Amino acid sequence: MISLTDFIKAFPLPGLEGSAPWEITRNLSALLEEIIRTLGRAYDVSDGIAIHKTAIVEAGVTMKRPVVVGPDSFIGANAYLRGGVYIDKSVTIGPGCEIKSSVICSQGAIAHFNFIGDSIIGSNVNFEAGAVTANYQNDKVEKEIFVRYNSKSFKTGVDKFGSLVGDGCKIGANAVLSPGTILPVNAIVGRLQLVDQTREAGNP
Repeated sequence: MISLTDFIKAFPLPGLEGSAPWEITRNLSALLEEIIRTLGRAYDVSDGIAIHKTAIVEAGVTMKRPVVVGPDSFIGANAYLRGGVYIDKSVTIGPGCEIKSSVICSQGAIAHFNFIGDSIIGSNVNFEAGAVTANYQNDKVEKEIFVRYNSKSFKTGVDKFGSLVGDGCKIGANAVLSPGTILPVNAIVGRLQLVDQTREAGNP
């Protein structure tokens, strides 16, 4: 089994450390709806959108409920957050990024013009411009996502899952993390690199 604690030291959603990452992203909208109900006065809450009073949200940002934006975070102009998004403390989401059904842990930086879909991104992770986490196997007949970890292949039971990216990872500009990518702590993905672990796992 894949344990979040092997990848992320301080996962911000307590009680979910034993859950598979694809189960968390699949159920994230419902989870966040519950979390938003418990938030205190430090957050401005309106129609399923919770923004900490210390966060900065620039002009032109679109958020579709439920969304939580944590303390001291920054959401750049024209970013698009949808499908259940949790932004932890001191996270930077640059201009023109799209974040869908994902958790971005503390101190993360998603530079600009990135797509993060159905993914869990650890603390102190940096995505350079244009890097993406693909979340759907458009190029395969079999749509169910497989993941590979410690030379073992796991079925996820879902047809949308992006990546689990461990703490401290660095993702270069215009890199692509294919569906089902699992990156250990402090991994480095070079610029323009394609990571496709699903083919290694024998996914047709």
